[in-house]
Amino acid sequence: MTNSLNAPIGRRGFLGLAAGGAALVVSTQETNAAAIPTNAKIIIIGAGAGGTALANRLVDRLDGAEITLIDPRPQHLYQPGLSLVAAGLKPANYVVSKTTDWLPTGVSLITEKAAAIDPDKKTVTTESGQILAYDFLVVAPGLVLDHDAIDGFSLDMVGTNGIGSLYAGPEYAAKTWQAASKYTEEGGIGLFTRPATEMKCAGAPLKHTFLIDDIARRAGNAGKMDVHYMANNNSLFGVPIVSEKVRMLFGDRGITPNYSHVLKSIDAGAKRATFTTENGEVERDYDYLHVIPPQRAPEVIRQSGLSWADKWTDQGWVECDKTTLRHLRYPDIWALGDVAGVPKGKTAASVKWQVVVVEDQIVSTIAGADPTETYNGYTSCPMITRVGRAMLIEFDYDNNLTPSFPGIIAPLEELWISWLMKEVALKATYNAMLRGKA
Repeated sequence: MTNSLNAPIGRRGFLGLAAGGAALVVSTQETNAAAIPTNAKIIIIGAGAGGTALANRLVDRLDGAEITLIDPRPQHLYQPGLSLVAAGLKPANYVVSKTTDWLPTGVSLITEKAAAIDPDKKTVTTESGQILAYDFLVVAPGLVLDHDAIDGFSLDMVGTNGIGSLYAGPEYAAKTWQAASKYTEEGGIGLFTRPATEMKCAGAPLKHTFLIDDIARRAGNAGKMDVHYMANNNSLFGVPIVSEKVRMLFGDRGITPNYSHVLKSIDAGAKRATFTTENGEVERDYDYLHVIPPQRAPEVIRQSGLSWADKWTDQGWVECDKTTLRHLRYPDIWALGDVAGVPKGKTAASVKWQVVVVEDQIVSTIAGADPTETYNGYTSCPMITRVGRAMLIEFDYDNNLTPSFPGIIAPLEELWISWLMKEVALKATYNAMLRGKA
């Protein structure tokens, strides 16, 4: 092809882009001001992408701060890779590393759950009963998958009876591929669901739909497939122009969108799913069913009084300013990552920009200066549309497309380079972020 936004950027050009990005990462770090002396006690709940990246950055910015991470998980999960595992493109261990591998010296890790937060007394209580005082608190525990909200479903079903569920972790993503690969060979009715709640990486249900359909086509089994995407509302994606592009791609590939269909229950033995719709409940038979459950803030957040009282009341996201991520009632608390109650931003790429804002907020407060960084809702979704092709979709709170490489990578084109950004470059960028270098 001769499209200047597609073929001309070969492997050498892509590596040049990556090298340029690496140079930007280094230069950002080298311009940091000298560390600020402080004896502040900073607690970060959650050692995922946000908590780990922030800890690394604060260690470089603050001299003498007592920084404590609270997280019981021994494993760190590279969650953007789960879609690749669930399509048989990567092994399960591709997304797994040790939590401690990413933590800097000078940070304490408490390998327990945070059991309670008292924002008035400024304490966090761990599962064992340890009470920790803080001057500044960052809540970054991620979210929980509410599998129990779907009647008849349990995680031990994944990989059997045509059921997949890639969000639950690497083991379940691999089991999802067991069920999905059988479907790509045998065909039948495939139902790909999306919950009605806010969710991390809202493009993941679409990626899985596109990938499984494409893998079946490559095997010569397109004629056996009856693929349905069960949208939670009257749109296929939260950004209208992207939703329309997905609708067009679905039309080209014979994928049927079913609007306002939210999974309620499963009869695994009968291979039948029940959905709530605007016209009541409907039952649908399936040969393959991909389950993404409702998603909510962890219980410790919902019981702490930190959640919004007038929106997302069934989900419990943290009440915070959408540009500073600072709590609206407790100015010594910030939300970071999936748990933040903001209109966009539940992706790893969002965390990259959110971390800088929370870092600036805390360091500026300690230094007695005015913070300058703000978050505009930047969210990135490398939307895989087939093996070897993707759309690099980036947008903000106002649903404006915000491409990082304007004139080079067209956001609504299925490009090889966008696939490489997801399949190769994204993990390296993610790892640099964890180290506080991006």
